[in-house]
Amino acid sequence: MNLNDKSTILITCGPSLSDYTKVEVEALGYKITGSSDVGVEIKGNLHDAMRLNLYLKTAYNVLLLVNSFPCDTPDELYKKISKMPWEEVISPDEYLSVVGRIDTPSIDNTMYAGLKVKDAIVDRIMKQTSRRPNSGKERNNVVLQLYWKGKTCKLYINTSGQKISDRSYRKTMTTAPLRESLAAAILMAAGYDGTQPLVCPMCGSGTFPIEAALAATKRVPALLRSNFGFMHLKGYDETAWGDMRAEALKQSKKRGKSGPVPAPIIATDIDSWAVEAARRNAQTAGVDHLIDFQVCDFAETAIPETPGIVLMNPEYGMRMGELKELEETYSRIGDFFKQKCPGYTGYIFTGNMDLAKKVGLRTSRRIIFFNGGIECRLLKYELYTGTKKHKS
Repeated sequence: MNLNDKSTILITCGPSLSDYTKVEVEALGYKITGSSDVGVEIKGNLHDAMRLNLYLKTAYNVLLLVNSFPCDTPDELYKKISKMPWEEVISPDEYLSVVGRIDTPSIDNTMYAGLKVKDAIVDRIMKQTSRRPNSGKERNNVVLQLYWKGKTCKLYINTSGQKISDRSYRKTMTTAPLRESLAAAILMAAGYDGTQPLVCPMCGSGTFPIEAALAATKRVPALLRSNFGFMHLKGYDETAWGDMRAEALKQSKKRGKSGPVPAPIIATDIDSWAVEAARRNAQTAGVDHLIDFQVCDFAETAIPETPGIVLMNPEYGMRMGELKELEETYSRIGDFFKQKCPGYTGYIFTGNMDLAKKVGLRTSRRIIFFNGGIECRLLKYELYTGTKKHKS
């Protein structure tokens, strides 16, 4: 089993994010060979998978295909996987976890299918080395991913382990935080590139301003992470990984606290604890000096004179807050946009379109995203001087 040979790489992402992941993958020089709403495919090897893990912001996991075969029963699954030379890529000293998605009449228990895969691998390694790897649910070491649909099984090595979207900077949490990969995609959709001011009232734990600061300085988010699934494989090239990291640092505009400074990034929240959490997370990410944090009501947020982007993520009324109170909040957002943000492009990210109507301004664009299981919209508003109220 040679992980340096070209194979299919499946890059998974959240629903509605594949178009943004495609942009990132193609910018790295890869050709897309397939896509769906939750992932894109390319051809590559372990070295390519390492590079993708380092640079991608909107993806979840980078999966390297190691085998695809017809399969009718769990026993056949065990037999075919046990014939693969796992001892060549997994050390008996490692820890193994298997996850899967099963859609076949042959079996109705995903956990049982995963158990058969795990047993086949560890039994093979035991037979070849006289030692057996430990296994369990933790995804911090070697992670295998099984897709069994109909009569076809595909088995991947999850080279990411934990999701790429877990950047490792969010140490302090607030209620209902936005996933980092989703925030990165929303900023891409808003056209943010660091050259214009970005104002983030209702900043919460700071995901939007932190992701913006990372994007503006071209800092690679994965540089904050010290552990990936590929690091636990026998084919892992530590020297090559070190070279990739060095190249990523060289390409970044941000080196410590030197380098070009992006346009102002302003983050405010009425909750002092949320602002402190955001500040701490920004410190962990190394971008706190690029963000102006303030505690205030969103309507009191200072807006730079130079036109830019104002981006808000108000509550939806599903997990937090009361609808009646939120109706007033959304109405005040419309007033805030009109009165304090002329010349800006306004964006509201929300999962409640009934509340969005209370903004009272005409949208110029509505982009679908999913936040967890909630279908949301990124609503765009052109905030011209003297904007009048319209039905949304």
